[in-house]
Amino acid sequence: MKKIFAGLVILLLGGKVFSQSYVPSREDINAFYTTKTLVVLEDNPLLEYNYIIKEIMKQEWTITEYDFISSAEFEEKRKDPQYSFIYQAQVTFENDNTDAAYRFLHLSLGGDYFRMNEMPDIVAVPLSYYSVEEDNYAYKLAVLLRFMQNHALLIRDNPEILSANVFKHYNDNIKDIQDKTLYILENELSKDVNSAARIKKVYPYKFRIATKEEIEEAIEERNPDVVFLHKVGPEGTKLDARCYKVIIGAADANFYYFDYHKISDKNPDGFLEKDFKSLVKK
Repeated sequence: MKKIFAGLVILLLGGKVFSQSYVPSREDINAFYTTKTLVVLEDNPLLEYNYIIKEIMKQEWTITEYDFISSAEFEEKRKDPQYSFIYQAQVTFENDNTDAAYRFLHLSLGGDYFRMNEMPDIVAVPLSYYSVEEDNYAYKLAVLLRFMQNHALLIRDNPEILSANVFKHYNDNIKDIQDKTLYILENELSKDVNSAARIKKVYPYKFRIATKEEIEEAIEERNPDVVFLHKVGPEGTKLDARCYKVIIGAADANFYYFDYHKISDKNPDGFLEKDFKSLVKK
């Protein structure tokens, strides 16, 4: 299990945090491009993830050689610096009083690290709460992997971003959202904006209350006119901790909006009215 400081959400995009504020160094980035990337498959052969990740690696991954390994092989190979790894991990946050655990997709460097959570992340993205079923995120894996690859290229070509505010770099894309159509699932909207009429009162740009199938189709077609919400919440599992809200381009895999809130009666598990207002304001 990996542990991350709760307050430094930005580092989901640039590295994990333990007792220090770690971001990948230029040496880490340069080392990554000399590695072979090993994709760790889940032990349960019935999981859809294993099938999907094989297909999307073939479609999306171009920046390093890659292969697939089992979790047992991961334990054997993760201390070898000639490899990098794509794998799912259970993540908790330091100084967090809840029992919430999250599922993240990591791209990490191998090396002589005693614990898995010491392996340097090039990038990691939240997929879901750990107890949530995979059908809540599986259909978005292609674009999330595309983002990870794009981010690895971005920090290689623009290493100064790492010493600045990489979160600001992505949120600068908000201004472009007015030219896109926002796809959002009805069950991911909070009650105060759970209809087209209510959304129109606070959001003047194009949107569609969509289905998972429509979002998946936009991702597969790389529709340049579509952005969609990737929400990470408890989905009724009674773990009222954080709700992450990421708006992602279906074609370019850019992050257009990244935020989270602590779930409460006032701020439920969903995209809030104030999130729509933030999109307009910025």
